[in-house]
Amino acid sequence: MAGIDLSSSAFDDHSFIARRYAYEGDNVSPPLTWSGVPDDAAELVLLCEDPDAPSGTFTHWVVVGIDPRSDGVDAGQCPPGGTELTNGYGEQGWGGPQPPPGDEAHRYFFRLYALRDPCVLPDSPTAAQVHQAVDGQQLASGTLVGLYQR
Repeated sequence: MAGIDLSSSAFDDHSFIARRYAYEGDNVSPPLTWSGVPDDAAELVLLCEDPDAPSGTFTHWVVVGIDPRSDGVDAGQCPPGGTELTNGYGEQGWGGPQPPPGDEAHRYFFRLYALRDPCVLPDSPTAAQVHQAVDGQQLASGTLVGLYQR
């Protein structure tokens, strides 16, 4: 499967995310850029999840319907053409990192999927539901991992 290059000007892969982007900070979604989206992609889907959450994988951001011709999103914005779904906090859009105080650094996986057909998800999908919906439809994907600790 082809790879999408996913990056952020706010943090490097496997480095710490600034408090500005955390739930306890300004709770602003980080800027992201991407390249390598296949020409025949129907849409992009963005997922941010924390697999280290004590109660199981926590969903921080799900965006469907992103324009496959887009190449990124500015901080605090919804990706072009995208629809933000409800996150694990029960809020629409971005919900920043908020691991329990004293935990080791949690990992935040930003995953961008290029799909051959539009994705259908419930309004408040779990990370597992997103993975199931994109499984078998992916033309390409990219991953960026940020860290956060309180």
